[in-house]
Amino acid sequence: MMISRKNFLKMTALGGLAPFQNWTSSPSSSLSFSGQVKKPVVISTWNHGIAANEAAWEVLAEGGSALDAVEAGVRVTEADPEVRTVGYGGRPDRDGYVTLDACIMDEQQQGGSVGALQHIMHPISVARKVKEDSPHVMLVGDGALDFALDQGFEKKNLLTDQSKKDWEQWKKDAEYKPEVNIENHDTIGLLALDSNGNLSGACTTSGMAWKMHGRIGDSPLIGSGLFVDNEVGAASGTGVGEEIIRVCGSHLVVENMRRGDSPEQACKNTVERIVANKDSLENIQVGFIAINKQGQVGGYSIQQGFNYAVHDETDNQLIDSKHLI
Repeated sequence: MMISRKNFLKMTALGGLAPFQNWTSSPSSSLSFSGQVKKPVVISTWNHGIAANEAAWEVLAEGGSALDAVEAGVRVTEADPEVRTVGYGGRPDRDGYVTLDACIMDEQQQGGSVGALQHIMHPISVARKVKEDSPHVMLVGDGALDFALDQGFEKKNLLTDQSKKDWEQWKKDAEYKPEVNIENHDTIGLLALDSNGNLSGACTTSGMAWKMHGRIGDSPLIGSGLFVDNEVGAASGTGVGEEIIRVCGSHLVVENMRRGDSPEQACKNTVERIVANKDSLENIQVGFIAINKQGQVGGYSIQQGFNYAVHDETDNQLIDSKHLI
């Protein structure tokens, strides 16, 4: 379905879509919240977040840190060859290389990141090592691989037989350009609030299928694919990374919460910012998840089909996100 910007604004005026929110604070700022804090809590993107949440919850249930929890959670997804958009088994770029992006961020706003990393199954753990054992925030390409090997990580062929078959099939009719649709952007972002009230987040992906070699999306970029502010909340994004990068999406979600938005409203306002200058929303999907300091969670996406998983003391459930169109 193609919707022009003109028609989108017309639909908004007629009530077909909720009008864009202004950028003023709501009266109930999260910074002055006086209700009961719900913790620990885990929220992650997509249905593979259910399994990731279970691993993260095991850490939190034992009193572990949010940082350890988010790393443990997304490692499950990175190692699963059935998740074709993250880690091992992820679909390659148009030249046949599986390149991985990831970042991690803790309650002290310290982050680590890797981009275009090959041959390492768990880029999230390399990103954590960048944060803790290097003077840098981000390493990419061969430099990231050299660092990982120096840190004791082992090389592995990440291109599974099934992903190789998919790539070979794609090449037969491809116009040698990345395929963009609303289904293939299944990054996992995972956010956690631990029993001490501290927040951390992780984001990891193999990126857009058939992308140009060397392409970096939003996932390893702190402020775009992930942002954590321990005074306010945390957010992560998924979808067409270029669109998230252009508005520093996850940072914008957190800033919306700082001004008083609930997590869901903060995600919605950010989605609306992304679509405001688009002539067409065809083949564009972006979704965000967020958690605030009180343990409240939410998500929102451009189009139908995005879901997220939430684990608290009562349940680990998959929620269909509200969406703009």
